[in-house]
Amino acid sequence: MKIDKEKIIIDLVYLWVDGSDPVWLAKRNAFIGDAETTSSANCEGRYINNDELKFSLRSVEKYASWINKIYIITDNQTPDWIDWTNPKIKRVDHKDIMPEEILPCYNSGVIELFLYKIEGLSEHFIYANDDMLINRSVSPDTFFTDEGFPVVRLTRKRFRRLRWFWREEIRKKPLHNYSKSIKTASELVKQKYGIYYSGMPHHNIDAYLKSDCRRMAEKVFKTEFEAMHYNRLRSPEDIERIVFSYVALAEKRGVLHYCSKKESLYIHIHKDRHYKNLGKYNPIFFCMNDSQYAQDSDRRKSTLFLNKLFPEKSQFEK
Repeated sequence: MKIDKEKIIIDLVYLWVDGSDPVWLAKRNAFIGDAETTSSANCEGRYINNDELKFSLRSVEKYASWINKIYIITDNQTPDWIDWTNPKIKRVDHKDIMPEEILPCYNSGVIELFLYKIEGLSEHFIYANDDMLINRSVSPDTFFTDEGFPVVRLTRKRFRRLRWFWREEIRKKPLHNYSKSIKTASELVKQKYGIYYSGMPHHNIDAYLKSDCRRMAEKVFKTEFEAMHYNRLRSPEDIERIVFSYVALAEKRGVLHYCSKKESLYIHIHKDRHYKNLGKYNPIFFCMNDSQYAQDSDRRKSTLFLNKLFPEKSQFEK
């Protein structure tokens, strides 16, 4: 049965943290210990605030003004430049959607398991990290099919399972946490549905159905998700959120779409040549990825770059 995509309500959800906030830093370091902050999984680049959210919201207003509500999930923090009187935007604290016993949590993978619990969230929603931006006009059918199912964007990796087997079993070299979490998601879906998806996340804005996320969290993978709840930092035992999309495909409640750099582009802010790719490929989406390899000078360059792309204030700014 087809739906009228002009009438469906689509909300947008972000995770946001200001890793420069001394209060937040003190709380985090008291919990995890300073030694952990140098690891790639918990480095400064994972948490530092480069004002990407401001520019992402500018891109949303420019290219996706039809978005209904925007929810910003934070850890008892508030971006001070946001105009919270705007009825279109709302702050959601971790404690509003997550059980008290698993807080504080510094693992975005765990937080993402609870998105469906946002009060008032629409059935159809899209989700982004604050460093994900829109580069061209998009419409509801960019994210959802005529039947109202998510468009699942993946990057094609034909021999991913074999390569990872070679790495782990032949070379005896463990996978990085991120790859391990994707492998776990793939294996869970294979065990449950008999289908193995080798496509990788495109690392940009993705579409979901709230009811499907709830069903997976509370029924399909209830035991597996609950075991992950106490991974307060990124862990090899995590399950990547791609599991929601793999299940949507397995249940035929999502449509697979492999994308290239012309659609979804990943920019490492410390690599100058990556900036040129935005003009070269002119993608729909792009991500400004910070990491343990980036320096403060790279972050300043990234902010200047984004300000040139989106110089005008959005309605969400004071």
